[in-house]
Amino acid sequence: MYSIRKLAMPATSTTVRSARLGLRTTPEQETILRRAAEVAHKSLTDFILDAAYQAAEQTLLDQRLFMVSGSQYQALLDMLDRPESDNPGLADLFSRRPVWTRK
Repeated sequence: MYSIRKLAMPATSTTVRSARLGLRTTPEQETILRRAAEVAHKSLTDFILDAAYQAAEQTLLDQRLFMVSGSQYQALLDMLDRPESDNPGLADLFSRRPVWTRK
């Protein structure tokens, strides 16, 4: 079961790493990865792990199915069944033009 809260931070070069992963790339992929790691001032390992971790976390957070307990599910249903209430902040937000349409 995964929650919406932030998952654990990825390991850095100062963290002890005990698990090993292997991967194969094309020469072109390796060249791009090495260049990007250099630009980011990271080791190739740190660059790949950070990118893979971010992608994995986003994939998990983008799930459409969330497992919750019976009481959590009931709380959600109760919240959805409540009548709507005024939300001045939300009304103000929707009354403004989006910044990307302003000149």
